[in-house]
Amino acid sequence: MPSIVLLNQLGQKVGDLQLSANVFAVEDHQQAVFDTIVAERAAMRQGTQKAKTRSEVSGGGRKPWRQKGTGRARQGSTRSPQWRGGGVVFAPTPRSYVMKVNKKVVRLAMKCALTYKVQESKLIALNELTLENFKTKGLVEVLNNVKAEGKILVITKEANDLLELAGRNIPNVLVETASHVSVYQMMNASCVVMTQDAVAYYEEVLK
Repeated sequence: MPSIVLLNQLGQKVGDLQLSANVFAVEDHQQAVFDTIVAERAAMRQGTQKAKTRSEVSGGGRKPWRQKGTGRARQGSTRSPQWRGGGVVFAPTPRSYVMKVNKKVVRLAMKCALTYKVQESKLIALNELTLENFKTKGLVEVLNNVKAEGKILVITKEANDLLELAGRNIPNVLVETASHVSVYQMMNASCVVMTQDAVAYYEEVLK
């Protein structure tokens, strides 16, 4: 059973936190992580791009000039793709980029992501994370105390308005609740700062 050091907001050790081997020490499964991240990134795409084809643009009802005798190339409509103001060939239309991934695969991918962070010593556990106000300075002090560097993902079990307001103005810092964190966010973070309650949440949900 793996274990990590449990810190307080001052960066002081307050004990050791035992982690569930079924969640934080699973066998590597790169395909599950890859499939999940591809699906999550695809779901971020809006898919609202739109251009008009020659059947959708206005005008062009009559033949611009007669078929023969003018010396010019034959034309059937002024809204053909080669004309200015004409339609677009193979124009993009709104679509959904959603890809289906089984729930079991997503859970396995999250377990693998958590395992990676433990193995790389990039998971920092706090006994609690509370701020007196919404000022950015307070969260910066906590992150400096626990020596969190790089792209930092802060995870709590419950939503905290003060924490979210304090963290949204810090570059490379993302504050999320445990139930909303994606595998992509977990893998993209250089350091994960997680409260003890969030650790217990993952052990309960992913066991």
